[in-house]
Amino acid sequence: MATLASGANAPRPSVPARRRNAELAMTLFAVGVFALSLCLAGLQTEGRIPARFPLYTCVFGGLATAAHIAVRFLAPWSDPLILPLATVLNGIGLTMIWGLHTAAGDGPAESDRQLLWTALGTAACAAVLAAVRRPPRLQRYRYLTLTAGLALIMLPMLPGIGIEVFGARRWIGFGGYTVQPSEFARILLIVFLAGYLGHKRDALALAARQLRVGPVKVFSLPRMRDLGPMTAAWAVAILLLVGTRDLGTSLVLFSVFLAMLYVATRRKSWVGIGLAMFTAGAAVAWAVFWHVRQRVTIWLDPFDPEVYRAVGGSRQLVQGLFALADGGLTGTGFGQGRTDTLFASDSDLILISIGEKFGLVGLTAVSLLLVLFTERGYRTALASRDVFAKLTASGSAFLLSFQTFVVMGGVTRLIPMTGMTTPFLSAGGSSLVSTWMIVGLWLRLSDAARRPSPAAPARDSAGMPDTAHRAGPPLLGPR
Repeated sequence: MATLASGANAPRPSVPARRRNAELAMTLFAVGVFALSLCLAGLQTEGRIPARFPLYTCVFGGLATAAHIAVRFLAPWSDPLILPLATVLNGIGLTMIWGLHTAAGDGPAESDRQLLWTALGTAACAAVLAAVRRPPRLQRYRYLTLTAGLALIMLPMLPGIGIEVFGARRWIGFGGYTVQPSEFARILLIVFLAGYLGHKRDALALAARQLRVGPVKVFSLPRMRDLGPMTAAWAVAILLLVGTRDLGTSLVLFSVFLAMLYVATRRKSWVGIGLAMFTAGAAVAWAVFWHVRQRVTIWLDPFDPEVYRAVGGSRQLVQGLFALADGGLTGTGFGQGRTDTLFASDSDLILISIGEKFGLVGLTAVSLLLVLFTERGYRTALASRDVFAKLTASGSAFLLSFQTFVVMGGVTRLIPMTGMTTPFLSAGGSSLVSTWMIVGLWLRLSDAARRPSPAAPARDSAGMPDTAHRAGPPLLGPR
């Protein structure tokens, strides 16, 4: 009885400790999934366990464990699902890149590079956790983040630095490496929009002119003195993106802007205005840029022999569709199929490669992991008590989810292809590092949202009591 009593009265681990223990278990499971998939890929392509299996497993497992330790000490109240989901998706992408290049006879150089980018990404995630201790303070620097974001977008336009590939000028090169600055500019622009919209949301939502047709209210417009600075800044950003001819990123950023504006104001009229602006921009892009017309032609009629044989034609898309069909239900496995020699099968068409190697079952599982990962970003926005945190989390979650939709819609011919990367899965350092930075931001925001509130009255992102915004429209509801 004494033993039972002592066991019943033994102290239980705290809530943060239980969350971190669960996170550690799931993260180690994600590392195990990577190790098992790498073994299977080696057996299918080389008939043996890969020679780099010990190196990859130890380095990848060490990076995941180090990230967990950083979260345990820096963000103990954060969402325990974010890090394991990021780890398993990163591991799947690394396995796919190794398997594709090994089957094609290219060697492990590309997968070694991707492992290096993974290390830099986890380091960037830890750096965000260490640097951003109080997220609402970021809105004090909203115009500084805007300036930095615009400067990053302009870098590829500078002569001698910018690199043009397939009609788009979105890379800069140095020392044999290329970087896509717009991947990092998107994060800065989201921070700017969250700070600006959080500060101006009442004026944008309530101080408006009602446009009527007779007695019927059509929609409302905010005052120009409230909308002017944000409209001018975003117009400059869009014009710069069009100047670099990176229309895929331009589309994603404009959609993120509309989504954050709707979350802040709850004005449905903004959606209609945004669609009208997008239609006008698409018409101008069609008239000005030949590669836009080419992408639309490829989308509408990819099986036309002339379109298929043309330089930069529809061969990539058609071969990808056939590869997806070859995968069937359970996939062909590594070393089989046509994606081993298909152009950009490890980047733009990584979802096609997953569908061919793992089949419909595997592609569905990976898609669900991506959905669950972005759902944690929306859940963080719902749980946040701060306006700035809600807008930042929802904007970055919409960024990743809409980017995934654009990629999946392009490779399946639902929409024209835009040449974008899939979060965590595609080869490339800029996308991977920036996505890990978003992971660090979500961990910090979820830690602030789940941490018990002090006894003092809750305050909003501007430091005012929470009742100061009761006149405005509600944002995302509580968890």
